[in-house]
Amino acid sequence: MYCVNSNQYVQVEMPKTKNVTIAVLSPNDEKDFLVRQVKIKNGGSIPNHINTIQHQQFILSGEAKVVIGDKVYHAKKGDYIYIPSGVNHSYEACYNTDYEFLCMITTKEDTITFV
Repeated sequence: MYCVNSNQYVQVEMPKTKNVTIAVLSPNDEKDFLVRQVKIKNGGSIPNHINTIQHQQFILSGEAKVVIGDKVYHAKKGDYIYIPSGVNHSYEACYNTDYEFLCMITTKEDTITFV
């Protein structure tokens, strides 16, 4: 059991992205799932890519264009996003605001392929 404030985690730059930071909020020895806090600055982006594991995301603040497969979403605070494994997706903070979300994934090995 644990209770830790997310401000205690260090945000690091996410590779191959523009103006994006990430912090893994789950302990290193977590066996079931991981929670990551992702922040995309206004004008920032995560390029189109595919993961071998599914994602569940909850938007904490801001707005962004999120493309999942062939669908484009205007995601905003309070929205919940599900991305199946094997489906390409990308993010763009293009609505004059920063975008922040929690991303929940399993601890299974993940392979990321940029498209």
